[in-house]
Amino acid sequence: MKLVHTLEDLRTTLRPFNSPSLVPTMGNLHAGHLDLVRTAKPLGDVTVASIFVNRLQFAPHEDFDTYPRTLQADCDKLAAEGCDVVFAPSEKEMYPEPQGFKVQPPTELADILEGHFRPGFFTGVCTVVMKLFQSVFSEAKGPRHAIFGQKDYQQQMVIRGMVRQFALPITIVSGDTRRAPDGLALSSRNGYLSESERTEAVQLSLALRALGRDALAAADGLARHLPALEASAMADLAARGWQPDYLTVRRRADLQAPQAGDSLVVLGAARLGNTRLIDNFEV
Repeated sequence: MKLVHTLEDLRTTLRPFNSPSLVPTMGNLHAGHLDLVRTAKPLGDVTVASIFVNRLQFAPHEDFDTYPRTLQADCDKLAAEGCDVVFAPSEKEMYPEPQGFKVQPPTELADILEGHFRPGFFTGVCTVVMKLFQSVFSEAKGPRHAIFGQKDYQQQMVIRGMVRQFALPITIVSGDTRRAPDGLALSSRNGYLSESERTEAVQLSLALRALGRDALAAADGLARHLPALEASAMADLAARGWQPDYLTVRRRADLQAPQAGDSLVVLGAARLGNTRLIDNFEV
């Protein structure tokens, strides 16, 4: 496995290959990330993982400065999975000048749910992903694949829309959410949880599953009953000491309010102590 830090070295390394497969990450890798690498390997002739903590997607009060940077451990894990190239640029390499040009996703998708509670988040995500795509795929001659985890459901939908509307010759592949035995979705931020918080953390996924079951049971009355179901789920989680941002049921196609007969996804984000967790389930 080769570790590169500059765009020039990355492009030189990839030039002999035709079909890169990319797994974008911010590092501090867990088993879910490694699943994505295993998904990526058969899709191309070279597997690339990027490790970059992207300042543009962090609000000033968020954990950019304290986000775990574990490059050596990450490289060891990636090498063991057969990753071919790790691209770990510095901030100066990715943003050699202030990033005035940014990718602005449509408000109806990017300013709801995560985008409502983290203003500008998806602009930062789209901008860095576009730069990574240009860096990895610019000289590719064959099929190009990028693999994203389904845990970040809205983010994946935003990126798919960006690829479609910019006519990028890239196939977005979804990787299933990897869970701990108790059902907690794996996340790089789970390491922030105390022992007692880790025991409690599974309640978010349990609450979302229960909300999904209630939504399905509402059947033709879904639109009428859903606000009360969502409010009850939020209140139950808050009573356990959480600070919920949203627990909601949306239409899978566009994350808008569902009607009876729609395919549904249940999404939630809530803070437990100082750690904000997100999860989702298709129902």
